[in-house]
Formats: sequence, structure tokens, C-alpha cells
Amino acid sequence: MEFSVKTNSGEYDIEACVRSVGENLLVAIRGGDRPHIGAVAVAQPRPSLKDPSITSSTASVFCLLGHKEDELAKAAAEILAAVLNTTVVVTAGIHWDQITEEGINKVLQNSQVLIDLILTRIQGERLKAED
Repeated sequence: MEFSVKTNSGEYDIEACVRSVGENLLVAIRGGDRPHIGAVAVAQPRPSLKDPSITSSTASVFCLLGHKEDELAKAAAEILAAVLNTTVVVTAGIHWDQITEEGINKVLQNSQVLIDLILTRIQGERLKAED
């Protein structure tokens, strides 16, 4: 499985390229004037510490010097790993010159939309495969 999804808010839109690697998932999130790799997160599913019947996840993050995509990469990797119950690697590199605090908040909102788009597409693919 390999696909791309993109937000469509009209402001600070971001894109993800998604690829299966065996049963695992590789996601590259990019956007802005100069897409790049600013942070990498690796997440694994695990039983929740509060309720072992619920799948949660844990992540490790590497953030390149001067970059701030670490929280975005970590959140995306953890959500995808927990929901899909697989190991997930997320790279993130987003940059707009002179972005405002309001713009940063819009990017964060778009990142949640992007994760939902990824999950919807993967869950749709899984349903097709079951038919």
C-alpha cells in the first residue's frame, strides 16, 4: 500500500506520503515553502498502562538541531501505532517563512486532520481487502 493525502483548509496545508513496509507503516509529513526532515518519531503499540485491554503506544523521537517538528511527529506516530496496532515511523518537515502563532496553530489543526485522513484511507483499504 502506498498513497498520499493532503489537507485542504486553504491555509498552511500539509501532506503525508504513506507506505507499508511489511506490516509496519512509514509516513513522511511535509509542507510549507521548504519541506524537509526536521524530526523522526518511531512508535510501537503496547497495552495501556491504565487499562491493559486498551492499545496505547510509546514513541522515541529524534529532532534535528533548530527544528520544532518533534511534537507533531511524536503525536502522529503514537496515534497511528495505537489505532493500527503496528510499528510506525513518521518523519516531519514543515516550514513557512515568518509563520505566526496563529499559523502554527493552523498547522497543528491540519496535522490532526491529516492523521484522520491517513486512518480513514488505511481502514478503507483494510475493509476492501477483507471483502
